[in-house]
Amino acid sequence: MRITDLLTKDTILLNLSSNSKELVIDELVNQLDRAGKLHDRAGYKEAILAREAQSTTGIGEGIAIPHAKTKAVKSPAIAFGRSAAGIDYDSLDGVPSRLFFMIAAEEGADNTHLETLSSLSSFLMDPDFRKKLEEAKTEEEVLEAINSKEDSEMDDNEGDEASLSSEEQLVLAVTACPTGIAHTYMAADSLKAKAKEMGVQIKVETNGSSGVKNLLTQDDIERASAIIVAADKQVEMERFGGKHVIEVPVAQAIRKPQELIEQALKQDASIYKSGKSASPDGQKEKGQRTGFYKHLMNGVSNMLPFVVGGGILIAISFMFGINSANPDDPSYNQIAYLLKTIGGDNAFALMIPILAGFIAMSIADRPGFAPGAVGGLLASTGGAGFLGGLIAGFLAGYLVVLIKKAFSGLPGSLEGIKPVLLYPLFGVLSTGLIMLTVVIPPAKALNDALNGWLMGMGTGNLILLGLILGGMMAIDMGGPLNKAAYTFGIAMIDAGNFAPHAAIMAGGMVPPLGMALATTFFRNKFTKQEREAGKTAYIMGASFITEGAIPFAAADPGRVIPASVIGAATAGALSMLFSIKLPAPHGGAFVIPIVEGNPLLYVAAILIGALVTAIIAGMWKKPVQS
Repeated sequence: MRITDLLTKDTILLNLSSNSKELVIDELVNQLDRAGKLHDRAGYKEAILAREAQSTTGIGEGIAIPHAKTKAVKSPAIAFGRSAAGIDYDSLDGVPSRLFFMIAAEEGADNTHLETLSSLSSFLMDPDFRKKLEEAKTEEEVLEAINSKEDSEMDDNEGDEASLSSEEQLVLAVTACPTGIAHTYMAADSLKAKAKEMGVQIKVETNGSSGVKNLLTQDDIERASAIIVAADKQVEMERFGGKHVIEVPVAQAIRKPQELIEQALKQDASIYKSGKSASPDGQKEKGQRTGFYKHLMNGVSNMLPFVVGGGILIAISFMFGINSANPDDPSYNQIAYLLKTIGGDNAFALMIPILAGFIAMSIADRPGFAPGAVGGLLASTGGAGFLGGLIAGFLAGYLVVLIKKAFSGLPGSLEGIKPVLLYPLFGVLSTGLIMLTVVIPPAKALNDALNGWLMGMGTGNLILLGLILGGMMAIDMGGPLNKAAYTFGIAMIDAGNFAPHAAIMAGGMVPPLGMALATTFFRNKFTKQEREAGKTAYIMGASFITEGAIPFAAADPGRVIPASVIGAATAGALSMLFSIKLPAPHGGAFVIPIVEGNPLLYVAAILIGALVTAIIAGMWKKPVQS
């Protein structure tokens, strides 16, 4: 099957009218729907947005590949859209996207379709091919360019699994993304192309929707200098025991293949210890998301929709009066009651069970979810709170791993009852018993003590806490320290203490806002591209997206990161000084009107922190050489 069997004239838009990520997704989904490719337009769009929530499909170089595999698709198809001006698509390199390929795969798509869809992702790594697409004047020229590229790649693909020379130094790689359609293959091609340019021998295994391709053999692994695992989902790791292993997100293999290959050649990586998710010395590679952090982030990312949706509904209900949802209070309002019931009693109440369930699922795959969710619910209803939920997730996950091993010796005829009977029965039972008898009593006591300590803090200590939390939001801008501070804030909201999260949100808004102001006030210190990125940073900062400052930090970390930390810490401390409380877990400028305290003082805290960052960064940076 060829790509042009899936991409046809009626799914091509040479002049997109959209000017935002959300609108371009709508426009391409509508085009597929008009072409009769979808059963359920809304369901397909929901699947696209769910994939975007995992990580952006704006891969850089002006390309975005939104994609989804779902039963909402009637027949596999590709929509192509082009924007001359470019659209901000949260791309990995911060560059506006101009070429958009929206991939629609059926839930039960066969390997032929999946391989065809994934080959398009590989072709887009070629700059000459992208140029042809950008310059095409008609739909026919687009299709002709794709057919020509596909023909020219056939011979190269046939040699993809050529034998490896035993004399040369060998680097191995594994690539995998959650959907297994686009990023998996783009990362593989990026690594192979760079290795060829560097004269390095490489073999790349892809874990895509159509299965594992170019499987690494035991002989390959024994010969390899190091293994690069570029994956956003679980891959088989036990086989790499005793080897130098570099673990990074799949996007890093697309963006920084040379850096990874050089690191592998120098064996600049910890030795993977079979049976454990962390290296013996406890060190992690740059960008790595493994072990504790990977499992925690899997829980946090899946929990966030419940936290954000439920938390903001609770916060809106407070606008009618702090007790307006209580039928026995004189300020009772039915709308406030409905909002509080939906947001607090239901959506927000699922926060801890969902967190624990997805942590356990990250550790033990699907059989871990039910024991984790039950453990999380027990923690929530038992008063152990967020801390108890974290413990429940990890406890359930590792218990299910042990249960799997315990039942691994059963006859093959019983294989079918393991996931539907044995794993859930013994997983839920063991997790529940340990949570009720061992975990919940001390976790509840610790949770109560922590909340009491925060409630009893004096003004000076609160300012120090705000300074620390605000600074943590800016150190790694979306990394472990940022997420640790954010997770702490959510735990405090769950415990009814809203002040820490106000400081956290203020600190998280400062880095992008500060760098945006710096590009405005100190224009001669920034390139034209950085000044353009500064415009986007205003929006991202106002929306509480700290990652908006990453392009500036990556270009000049020695100046930008310290300036951001100082400004963010200032904002966090001022928020505490002004006694601001924030019942909503997200929303940026949109939830400032519902803070408890003076909203204008909260805005002042954020702006002062941003100005501090802007002035420090602007003074430290050197003028750009024209």
